Amino acid sequence: MTDEAPRRAGRVPAGRLVLLVVTGVTALAGLDAALLRLGALAPVRSEPLAAAHGVLMVFGFLGTAIMLERAVALRAGGSRRDRWGYAAPAASAIGAVLLLAEVAGLPVPGGRLLPGAAWVAATALFVGIYVAVWRRQPSFAVLIQALGALAGLGGAALWTRGLEAASIVPWWAALLVLTIIGERLELARLAFVSGRTEARVLTEATAVVVSLVASLLAPAGGYPLLGVTLGVLVLDVAVHDVARRTIRVPGLPRLMAACMLAGYAWAMVAALVWMVGGPALSGYRYDIVVHALTIGFALSMVVAHAPVIVPALARRPLPYHPVMWLAAGLLHGGLLLRVLAGVREAESAWRLGGTLGVVAVLVLLGAVIVPLALGGRSRRRDTTGIARTAPTGSDEPGGTAELTRSART
Repeated sequence: MTDEAPRRAGRVPAGRLVLLVVTGVTALAGLDAALLRLGALAPVRSEPLAAAHGVLMVFGFLGTAIMLERAVALRAGGSRRDRWGYAAPAASAIGAVLLLAEVAGLPVPGGRLLPGAAWVAATALFVGIYVAVWRRQPSFAVLIQALGALAGLGGAALWTRGLEAASIVPWWAALLVLTIIGERLELARLAFVSGRTEARVLTEATAVVVSLVASLLAPAGGYPLLGVTLGVLVLDVAVHDVARRTIRVPGLPRLMAACMLAGYAWAMVAALVWMVGGPALSGYRYDIVVHALTIGFALSMVVAHAPVIVPALARRPLPYHPVMWLAAGLLHGGLLLRVLAGVREAESAWRLGGTLGVVAVLVLLGAVIVPLALGGRSRRRDTTGIARTAPTGSDEPGGTAELTRSART
């Protein structure tokens, strides 16, 4: 290998770097909006930004990041012709930019129509990615993730048509929940292949999508049905997830397992609220459901899988560091305080819990960005690539052996 080869291997393509930057900026805007909705101090004061909080975080931040990860996987496992997959995260990023431009007061004709159309196109392309993956390697996991993409497409279309976020949040949440559960089946497949587990999980995921339609057409009966189907799905996956065993392994495996098990628990909280109380369209019950799924489940899974997925996106290792426990602790501690305060209608404690959640995401972003930036400078100083990348099979943080074990977690 020439001295130039390691530098090329660690260099993020310009287009991918732009998408990562837009995703990061959207996350910061969404966090600012979260502080505004909490009534806390925020760097930027803007009522339109506060109103855009949910769609920015789900589609602009998490959606773009998930689509980018899937596009990278599609391209890595195929040929140069599979580069079309990058159109999905690109369209999603365009939607975020258009919405932020509108929030900033720039002339964006049609209001939410243009960003909404961009997200509809992005999620449609996202479905196409799974069609391509299915043709290459069919599996139950791919079908479950495709169902999540279809839910996201429905949620984007409904938002574009002007429906209020409260009535379509279940569609947005299904995009995140089904995609993540499908990826769990991919990463920990050995734990799910016994008997008919994978086929059963697919059936349960399909029932969740059917329940989404029911919750929109007949909320009184649809939401309890959605709670039951979601609860059955999450419980089934949690019981079979290898995280129940790897929680005893110190270091990165324990962090990943703890975040995953906590995520399953929060998803069950949301399912129980729908199951027992029916529609939750406003007030603290709505707040509990939304954030149990987006923060408690989705962001907890992001913390769990960041050391495995980020290196694939950034082409640089992300060594395990105990500061990730701080992000996880703030995330779940803040959410628990927020939920308990919401139940007791203690506004100050509720605001504090929400603010801790924002701090948790900032800590997570720092835990990802700082090591990647330092790794890039070290790589430039050491053209052999040894400074930050452990040899293949090494048990050092960031080594291939540890990442392989983590992928099985």
